[in-house]
Amino acid sequence: MAADRIVMHVDMDSFFASIEVRRDPSLAGRPVIVGADPKGGAGRGVVSTCSYEARRYGVHSGMPISRAFDLCPHGVYLPVDRNLYVRTSADIMAILSRHAGRIEQVSIDEAYLDVSDAGGFPAAEALAAAIKQEVRETVGITCSVGVAPGKAVAKIASDYKKPDGLTVVRPEEAAGFLAPLPVEKIPGVGRKTGEDLRQMGIRTIGDLAGHDIQALIARLGRSGISMHRLARGIDEAEVQGREGSKSIARETTFDADTADPDMLSGVVADLADDVAGTLAAAGLRCRTVTVKVRYRGFETHTRSRTLPRFTADPEAIHRAASALLLPFLNGRPVRLIGVRLSTLEGGRTRQTAIDEFVGT
Repeated sequence: MAADRIVMHVDMDSFFASIEVRRDPSLAGRPVIVGADPKGGAGRGVVSTCSYEARRYGVHSGMPISRAFDLCPHGVYLPVDRNLYVRTSADIMAILSRHAGRIEQVSIDEAYLDVSDAGGFPAAEALAAAIKQEVRETVGITCSVGVAPGKAVAKIASDYKKPDGLTVVRPEEAAGFLAPLPVEKIPGVGRKTGEDLRQMGIRTIGDLAGHDIQALIARLGRSGISMHRLARGIDEAEVQGREGSKSIARETTFDADTADPDMLSGVVADLADDVAGTLAAAGLRCRTVTVKVRYRGFETHTRSRTLPRFTADPEAIHRAASALLLPFLNGRPVRLIGVRLSTLEGGRTRQTAIDEFVGT
């Protein structure tokens, strides 16, 4: 880990819902849920995002909209306004780009910044506060920021005091900061890996740091090595500018496995909209669309389609993703589904990208 590296992770707070509250201030303080039409509890599709007031009722992103309605029938349910969110994202990324030599946008509402030239962690903290203020005053919504020596710790730190938080973790503080946190806070540790770790007696990141590395490798494979290093505060991930990235992708893990074709089609449509929005906000175009499906038992399959030409047209991306999904609508229960855009370009000749497959 470079001793002088300083990484900032900037994450908007309940992005879609916050924009809707900005548009209609009467929604402030109310449980706002953005996503599919609940149709009185009989709707298909999922929650795209929700306000923190809705989260108090147990609603969360990726949840079936029917379940959200059961938990919060009095919530304000709104459709996704993708064009508005993309325009707002572009405004935010323009602000962030002015404050860092290298920026890695990883979704429509979050990005990593390399601020190593800020002049140390106190200066980086002041810069983070200035960014938060500029986003609030210019765009009208709040964001949470984590500042750390590497990307993974910065991402964990940005979530630490949400919403509207600012958390700084210096290199010598990383292991101590991480130790009491649940292992699920580590990026990429989902339900299945979390269950595996709990079966090994590992519940906190500190437990993980003190566990035998060979036992972790035997249970988790090589990913156990990187998790063990991170748990000990060793975070070597650098911010990748457009030159170093490869794809834009989003995925959703269902609360309960589902074979419902309407549900799966609706989720793929939402994910396609999400990655298309990130593509547009970054000023990029794609040539390849991939749909990823994981069944029970972690059996995972992907299907890809190369488009006739580079495009940022959300309808073209939506059509390709929907067509790729069709062979997977075979009655088998699905655990996870994702959409990825790759073979990207940001100009006439330069191919670039944003992010590898990450969870939503």
